[in-house]
Amino acid sequence: MRNRLLKLCLGGFLFGIFCSTVWVATALTEPLEGLSEDKLLQVAAGDSLTRVLIRASEENWLPNPRLVSLWARFNNIDRSMKAGEYRVPAGSNALDLLALLEEGEVITYRVTLPEGITLEEAINRLNATPNLVSTLSGPLDPSLLAITEMAGSAEGWFLPETYQFIAGNSDLDILKRAHDAMQQALELAWNERAPVVAVKSPYEALILASIIERETSVGSERKRISGVFSRRLQRGMRLQTDPTVIYGLGNAYDGNLTRAHLRDESNDWNTYQIFGLPPTPIALPGLASIEAALHPDQGDSLYFVGRGDGHHAFADTLDQHNENVRRYQLDRRADYRSTPASNKDSP
Repeated sequence: MRNRLLKLCLGGFLFGIFCSTVWVATALTEPLEGLSEDKLLQVAAGDSLTRVLIRASEENWLPNPRLVSLWARFNNIDRSMKAGEYRVPAGSNALDLLALLEEGEVITYRVTLPEGITLEEAINRLNATPNLVSTLSGPLDPSLLAITEMAGSAEGWFLPETYQFIAGNSDLDILKRAHDAMQQALELAWNERAPVVAVKSPYEALILASIIERETSVGSERKRISGVFSRRLQRGMRLQTDPTVIYGLGNAYDGNLTRAHLRDESNDWNTYQIFGLPPTPIALPGLASIEAALHPDQGDSLYFVGRGDGHHAFADTLDQHNENVRRYQLDRRADYRSTPASNKDSP
């Protein structure tokens, strides 16, 4: 009798284990009923797996979050999670969810900082980018001055490029990466510079590259324009370039550059009044403009003027330049433009 009772108890215990195993397996492998469509699951830095699973349960698409958490702990897959945003496909089960979190398959996004924009424009673009956290107050934010180690302006120190990020990253995160990329690019370009260049430091190269970037969007003209600026610097001539004046005007510029603006001695970026380079870059230069600044074309041209089709007319003498000004500026064509009509780099 006693043996029979023991057998019955053991049988009941084993049956209970069997039923529990079936229930757990069903709970973990059946498609989640609340997951009729893809769901986005946010994992913040420092989140525990239990907290993430409970949040999914509160959104009514993951039943038994603590069971799932216990299973993960038992199988050592709850120790670390990559922060970010996860896309959980419709029809997934709890084990699919755990595998997704374990593999760290976060959704990535992209943001592009175009060549030639200012730091202020870059920050505004980042602020308008979905899923990116805004933390910066503007181009003079102390965080930017700190990472660039510049006292008064961080302008120019960020490489324009397309950057990937995950939800929860900040504008400062992107600009830190852009700054690291610019430092590396500038150091490499400086070490490989032409034997004779007009600039005396990597920072001066960055300033000149930013001016070249703002002067032309035509790739084949960059080194030629760099040659003009380099010769003017070497001969002690003023650069006399409109983009520097416009940068110095800031928000006061309304699209119309006047003679009064060119005569303004209070504008520190007015290269019609100052000699040499302006005090800071005027934009974020791309790699091609940095290359051009440090590898200027040889030649005799000292002047250039926009032709109205996005390209420039170059001149060796002032008389030739004045003739080009009369031809292309004083008698402007009806369809005058400062950039090419297409992406084709042909005159």
